[in-house]
Amino acid sequence: MAQIRLDKFISERTEYTRSQIKELASKGKITVGGIAVKKSDTKIDPDTAEVEVCGQRIGSSRYRYILLNKPQGYVCSTDDKDGETVMKLVPPEMRTKGMFPAGRLDKDSVGALLITDDGELAHRILSPKGHIPKVYIVKLARPFENNYINKFEQGIVLSDGETCLPARLKKAENSDKLAFVELHEGKYHQVKRMFASVGNHVEILMRVSMGALILPEKLAIGQCMELLHKDVENLFRKEDFETFCDRYSPIFSANLINNQL
Repeated sequence: MAQIRLDKFISERTEYTRSQIKELASKGKITVGGIAVKKSDTKIDPDTAEVEVCGQRIGSSRYRYILLNKPQGYVCSTDDKDGETVMKLVPPEMRTKGMFPAGRLDKDSVGALLITDDGELAHRILSPKGHIPKVYIVKLARPFENNYINKFEQGIVLSDGETCLPARLKKAENSDKLAFVELHEGKYHQVKRMFASVGNHVEILMRVSMGALILPEKLAIGQCMELLHKDVENLFRKEDFETFCDRYSPIFSANLINNQL
């Protein structure tokens, strides 16, 4: 690949401006291959150069992909006019210009949220044609009823007359008020409205997977992690719903039962 300027490489992968990069370089805060480089216009190979800024390694990938375990009380926006945004939960060293939440979780909902600066990937996962399946675990106000399963599979009709696509549903372990639901679309407040249509109320909603990208058990609420390329590819793979529920029901049920949110 053709070489590019060091300041261009860094500015595309961080929130630093070109002027800030120039100043950091002059102070010896930027290294390439472990050697301080004081001229920010130095040419480097973006695929092989080992670049660090203030001791923080800058990855070679043009885009960054962050998985956040979203807590309650944050809005999925880059604008804080509606309240504190999820962007405040991304550490400065992980942020880049143009980073945004790829998708949406309600302010009072929790769980897996992708944050990226890759607009093309965001379009792929949000497009109706390529809408990836998402699995949620919900805590209901009233006990789960088996007749919900057929109603969800047939396509719930919402209170405004809109019909949802068929959805999978399965009661979770350890509680008669917990259930998993798999959606292939993303209507406004959809899960809550679907359960309202069958006479129940969602008290807690937690997204636990997107495609075959599963929320890691060790990723605590409010924490985030950078995804590797293979993790991003999992977004477009399918996870069998029944197998998923059998395998992860004890883990995610415990989170809601113990209010680890």
